[in-house]
Amino acid sequence: MLVGASPRRVAIVGGVRIPFARGNGAYAQVGNQDMLIAALRGVVDRFALQGQRLDDVAAGAVMKHSSQWNLTRESVLGCGLAAETPGLDLQRACGTSLEAAILLGNKIALGQIDCAIAGGVDTASDPPVVYPKSFQQRLLRSYRGKTAAERIGPWLGLRLKDLRPVLPGVTEPRTGLSMGESTELMVKTWGITRAEQDQLALESHQKAAAAYAAGFYKDLVREYLGLTQDNNIRSDTTLEKLGKLRPAFDTSGAGSLTAGNSTPLTDGASAVLLASEAWARERNMPVLAFLTYGKVAAVDFFEKKEGLLMAPAYAVPRMLNDAHYALQDFDFYEIHEAFAGQVLCTLKAWADPSFCRDKLGLPGPLGTIDRAKLNVKGGSLAIGHPFAATGTRIVATLAKILDEYKAKRGLISVCTAGGMGVTAILER
Repeated sequence: MLVGASPRRVAIVGGVRIPFARGNGAYAQVGNQDMLIAALRGVVDRFALQGQRLDDVAAGAVMKHSSQWNLTRESVLGCGLAAETPGLDLQRACGTSLEAAILLGNKIALGQIDCAIAGGVDTASDPPVVYPKSFQQRLLRSYRGKTAAERIGPWLGLRLKDLRPVLPGVTEPRTGLSMGESTELMVKTWGITRAEQDQLALESHQKAAAAYAAGFYKDLVREYLGLTQDNNIRSDTTLEKLGKLRPAFDTSGAGSLTAGNSTPLTDGASAVLLASEAWARERNMPVLAFLTYGKVAAVDFFEKKEGLLMAPAYAVPRMLNDAHYALQDFDFYEIHEAFAGQVLCTLKAWADPSFCRDKLGLPGPLGTIDRAKLNVKGGSLAIGHPFAATGTRIVATLAKILDEYKAKRGLISVCTAGGMGVTAILER
């Protein structure tokens, strides 16, 4: 043990996020640092932490500029916490902020720290735009030049193609496929229909709209730039409307993923306050739930052709083995809806005897879950998915659900780019 002799419980005090907004819309004029500061300040204001020193803050973004190399620390300095509060940047694709919560939770459990904020942010509206390598090399040769001729010479061969901007790619470098194209392969492998995907998307919107109408998100979502709630939620959508949308990734006539059953490009930020139980109790702060288990996994999606987003199907059973729980031992399930098809493939894999035997090494299937317990306050399909912000959005939401329903435990599953998955268990 690096510090403590016996692990401490990791309390989830609560979280705050800004409304998630569709890319190139409400937050088009701001970037990662502005949004992360807003989410962190929301936590600071909600729990009266102004001017206080916390032991650590860990957060990250998937899409960020090179100038944001110290994004979290700079955001900490602007959020109202004491300047002596450290900040750590990390990134595990769409699992970034859940990974941050697990990392900080481990530090709290070991006694290294007593209190911390985990968070994440991402923007589709302010992506890093770079120039081709040919332009970069000309610029560097000119910079290294010792004479006027050496500094001017590299620019004499400049061509228009050297100035063509290069936008961040959304494809996997090893396959050349986008996440949507990869999920199309998954749903075909697992026999997931368009109707099933549209039904899950419909339920996501209906649950999110109902949660807002009931006031569930009132203390979780902080107004930002005029938005008071996520602007991707479609309370009036229907199966008929979803059914009219064209396939977005496979236009051959065999595609089933559409803009309606896939998450949109989204801007947003979220944060959650974690602490030792003693630290929270001493300050009369709420303890909504405890972060008790976490697990990561990865799949070989290029050589062995495993489904790109199937890693949570492996991480969850390994975590269940750690905790000695069955898949059915949970009151609520929060499975990140990157695509409706991804969620359905994962659920089908857990119920499949061959997959569980041959891939997971289990004697039988994990089984099914009660779908009425899945993403009960809406999921990413409705709320949106700013990549690195989704994890702590889910942690804060599930902790509040467990507290309000006086439930025992909940499961979190997040798939990520690069064929990885991050999972966690929250308990009361």
